[in-house]
Amino acid sequence: MKIALKLLWYFAFLWVAMLCIGVFVMYSGFFKYQRAFLTIKQAAINTGWYLPAFYCHIIGSSLILFAGFFQFSKAVYNNRQLHRPLGKLYVFGVLFFAAPGAYVMTLFVNRGNWVFASFFVQNTLWVIFTLLAWLYIKKGRVTDHIYMMRRSYALAFAAVTLRFYIWGLTVFGHGVNFENNYIIIAFLSWVPNLLVAELINHFDNTRISPISHDNSN
Repeated sequence: MKIALKLLWYFAFLWVAMLCIGVFVMYSGFFKYQRAFLTIKQAAINTGWYLPAFYCHIIGSSLILFAGFFQFSKAVYNNRQLHRPLGKLYVFGVLFFAAPGAYVMTLFVNRGNWVFASFFVQNTLWVIFTLLAWLYIKKGRVTDHIYMMRRSYALAFAAVTLRFYIWGLTVFGHGVNFENNYIIIAFLSWVPNLLVAELINHFDNTRISPISHDNSN
């Protein structure tokens, strides 16, 4: 079981690394936007709203994916001097960059109402869980904070699972333009992630006593 979990950890890290490195390689170079799928977003870019939101989202998401991934490592979690700044980076990145950028990008989704609804609900839950996680730790409610952070990162990890499904459908299927495929992967990218987080929370018997406000900062 431990070997399987370790292999899963390395597999997840590989995809996080590929996504984050790919973002900086593909979209670097003085923010030239004639790249990848942005070539089909010219109408949105011309509004003046899309491009700033896009870079806030992808760069913010890349940073918080890395920061959040290591927060669940015991070595990092037990190192308060490292865990706290990474946690602040994660919360700040979600609430002020990644999620606001995602909201603006969602307005320009052109794949139908169901895809729009999926991304909108996912992003809203992401904001709620992240904000609650921050409020809980400020109040010293460590266990509640951990549960909420699992939910929050499950939704952040949707950036990875979405691209994994797109890659899988492109290589082994008919691509994302096949009938209803994008609707399916839009929900599949985050709903199972959240269910896994809920299962982990449900079977986690660890209970940490509330700590004082002074110790939670």
